[in-house]
Amino acid sequence: MQTRALGQDLQVSAVGLGCMGMSFSYGEKQDRGAMVQVLRSAVEAGVSFFDTAEVYGPFVNEELVGEALEPFRGRVTIATKFGFKLDPTGQKTWTGLDSSPARIRQVVEASLKRLRVERIGLLYQHRVDPAVPIEEVAGAVKELIAAGKVERFGLSEPGASTIRRAHAVQPLTAVQSEYSLWWRKPEQDGVLATLEELGVGLVPYSPLGRGFLTGTIDAKTKLSAGDFRANLPRFAPAAISANQVVVDLLRSVGDHFGATPAQVALAWLLSRRPWIVPIPGTTKLSRVKENLGAIALRLPAADLEALDAAARALPIEGGRYPEHLEALTGI
Repeated sequence: MQTRALGQDLQVSAVGLGCMGMSFSYGEKQDRGAMVQVLRSAVEAGVSFFDTAEVYGPFVNEELVGEALEPFRGRVTIATKFGFKLDPTGQKTWTGLDSSPARIRQVVEASLKRLRVERIGLLYQHRVDPAVPIEEVAGAVKELIAAGKVERFGLSEPGASTIRRAHAVQPLTAVQSEYSLWWRKPEQDGVLATLEELGVGLVPYSPLGRGFLTGTIDAKTKLSAGDFRANLPRFAPAAISANQVVVDLLRSVGDHFGATPAQVALAWLLSRRPWIVPIPGTTKLSRVKENLGAIALRLPAADLEALDAAARALPIEGGRYPEHLEALTGI
């Protein structure tokens, strides 16, 4: 399995696995035993980088990942996140942000138990908390690293200034932000350039547009009850129809190279920088293997440039989040 470096010292599989959908957000309840098997089979297929968070569930996704990956300690890196104010009973998802140092320490102790590890491989702040200076957040994580409970620090969806301020206190290993052929804000807001300058890796979440770029969603698709995508502007019926042109573009490239739309979308991302490690999510081992196939898909430079130019020219309809959620990003 080809690996990539994040930050100064983290070597992981070139494509990781986002675990959220195995127990959260997409409506359909997954069989826990089946998801354990998918996670373990993913390790055997070469995946060594897994992403979860306490808010996924809440709590149950970390428990699932901890159970599944316990036999592979030392072979895999698990990333998890803090930053939301949660009901301790797990009956509600989140009621606001909380990155106070006391809360960070509390989350780490609980996550260590759920993940069944002695140290958290990569700990992200899930969203920047305007009420807590990022220097305090970085300082709290720095203390946890010194205490041997956390190995590395990251941020999710921060702005460039926040990245610099946090990195000055505790060097960052990675930033996790949405980035794909149809969401290119990290190129436009200075985040990508800042990461390159500081030597910080980028971990794109939703690299397949929450499933849209796989080509399996169209205007006839019925989202399950409880599927959070039903509340996203880009998954409104009119937007789904209008944005099929993006999938058509990926499919046309894929047909030429014997690849699926998902593989083309991931290969494009991997070509952007050598320190980018996407984490597509899935509940199916066949999709894990399909996504890993993107690593070997080396599109010629001319084709990548043509794909890039064509994608830029396409009008994308609908925002990725409702306004109240988008307001939590890029701070």
